[in-house]
Amino acid sequence: MYRLETGQIFAAFCCMSLLPQLLYRSISVEAQHQPGDETCETLPSEIHLIKEEYDELGRLYRTCNGDVTVNKCEGKCNSQVQPSVITATGFLKECYCCRESFLRERQLQLTHCYDPDGVRMTDHDSATMEIRLKEPIDCKCYKCGDLVR
Repeated sequence: MYRLETGQIFAAFCCMSLLPQLLYRSISVEAQHQPGDETCETLPSEIHLIKEEYDELGRLYRTCNGDVTVNKCEGKCNSQVQPSVITATGFLKECYCCRESFLRERQLQLTHCYDPDGVRMTDHDSATMEIRLKEPIDCKCYKCGDLVR
């Protein structure tokens, strides 16, 4: 143990108290989101939809299905975890997720409709079903947990 005079102890304490701030500043500069090699994009995707319709008494009236092409968000976003002296967990986490930035509502038609016994419906009003769904028209990397509006 070294013997220090009062001024030296204060100087050593003063410098040590700045250490977390200096580390924080260097980490926050490093942890900024860098979109360089991200691949988040809007891609077409084929899905099989099944929609059931019930009458006013809650009984199954018909089941319609069909294969439709809709957009999806897919790709890679940069995320990182690094040691930190200022966070409770000891790590600074910067997580980014590929998500929709804009949605559009589409109206689709399901053309294979069946009654509760599994018999295909042929009359004009029951043979097809109009449905609406929302799909992404643009995708971006957003900080995970942030709500997209």
